[in-house]
Amino acid sequence: MGSCMRFNVYVDGFNLYYGALRGRPYRWLDIRRLARELLGPGDEVHRVRYFTARVRPLPADPTAPERQAAYIRALRTLPDLSIHYGHFLVSRAIMVRADGRGRVPVLKTEEKGTDVNLATHLLLDAFDQDCEAALVVSNDSDLVEPIRQVRARFDLTVGVVLPIANGGGGRRSRRPSKELADVATFDRRITNTNPRRRLLAECQFPETLTDARGSFTRPPEWA
Repeated sequence: MGSCMRFNVYVDGFNLYYGALRGRPYRWLDIRRLARELLGPGDEVHRVRYFTARVRPLPADPTAPERQAAYIRALRTLPDLSIHYGHFLVSRAIMVRADGRGRVPVLKTEEKGTDVNLATHLLLDAFDQDCEAALVVSNDSDLVEPIRQVRARFDLTVGVVLPIANGGGGRRSRRPSKELADVATFDRRITNTNPRRRLLAECQFPETLTDARGSFTRPPEWA
């Protein structure tokens, strides 16, 4: 990557969670430390922007909001980290069964706004000269054009971190976005290989954290 640079880090929280953390023992993740480990030896993490939406309780997982709140509280203990919210939508729909045998009612969940919010702050920070380089944690190819423009218009180095490890439940790894890798200055991948598993394990918050409200711990379901 050349000389040491000051990076802003932009994290697509849902993409990271479902791509590399869901169902795995690494969900109590210190994002700032992970970014530091993925950059060069002399590079600096200037600020971290974390993009997410507040989840809602669902019949299959009624305590999800409490776990998310604990994690957001943990993130807020980090210096120079901001949380940017989109919207979490739940709707009922009738969908065709996978085997084609009729239709079934389902709950559809959607996260809206993260890609737009991330792209907006990436472009604004570049315009304001708030950083010398950017690290985008997402496998969402919708971010190709914002990254392309930041590189072309502002001559910024932009790296991407692609969360493509197995998300749990026996599902296979997702494919990395070739479009994102091609448009970025460099790419890193969070995969199922041993070095990446060790990296996630090493970048966990302590079991117990303290903030202005007192002490709190990692959700027991994430052990």
